[in-house]
Amino acid sequence: MIHCRPFGKTGHDSTRTIFGAAAITDRFTDREAEELLKILFRYGVNHIDTAPIYGNGNSEVVVGQWMEGHRDRFFLATKTAERGYREAWVSLRTSIERLRTETIDLIQLHNLTDQAGWEIALGPDGAVKACVEAREQGLVRFIGVTGHGLQAPHMHLKSLERFPFDSVLLPWNYQLSTNADYRDGFFRLLALCTERRVAVQTIKSIARRPWSGNARTADTWYEPLAGEGDIDRAVRWCLSHEGIFLNTVGDARTLPMVLESASRQGPRPGDDEMEAMAVDREMKLIFSGEAMVF
Repeated sequence: MIHCRPFGKTGHDSTRTIFGAAAITDRFTDREAEELLKILFRYGVNHIDTAPIYGNGNSEVVVGQWMEGHRDRFFLATKTAERGYREAWVSLRTSIERLRTETIDLIQLHNLTDQAGWEIALGPDGAVKACVEAREQGLVRFIGVTGHGLQAPHMHLKSLERFPFDSVLLPWNYQLSTNADYRDGFFRLLALCTERRVAVQTIKSIARRPWSGNARTADTWYEPLAGEGDIDRAVRWCLSHEGIFLNTVGDARTLPMVLESASRQGPRPGDDEMEAMAVDREMKLIFSGEAMVF
């Protein structure tokens, strides 16, 4: 079973490893969905993070089928990629319908990392206004923000200056920690979130590098680590950072290895060990561009 800790100030103790429902593709069968749910039960995972774009909407549909019989077992999170008020409301209502629930525990502004979109979403007629109204109406309980790319830590710090989000989500792995600007921004964000009791979720823990010309062997837009030992090492490194959650990989076949590693709670690998793996596996950053400092 996977250890739990308070998910920020929400009052929920979430498993430190959260199921990232991007692993549910539009090709998923009912049998595969049933087997996947059994895996989550096996490891005691009690927190699901989905989004309307995952599996072209099928992720929310499948999770909604689970919710009909198991809603009380999961903290349920989804997202909206919309920036405007009206569009966000449409997105939210669609998600509630797909998820077959009366209340979503956490609605997140998805990948809010570009300045133009940020200004709209957090403006007077933006998506955050719709989320606040939904919270007032009891349709959602908490509001978060997510981000991809090297600018994510700095944009999240900027977002927390504007609105009291309950959670943030951003990439974190050993390769990113070698980027000084990203690492400094990440730990500044972590310190602020710890002070304010804002939950910190991390993604891309087992990313290896961008896909090359070889055939893709996983349902992820980047090439993940594949060996059990490498995955175990990367997961242990990530979870060794106090106060963060690890959202699982967007590939159902790799998921059991991530959960197994998380359940063992092994010691943190040393920097020499991580660097040796990075060199041996030819690991590279999966994001390009310079981090934006605000």
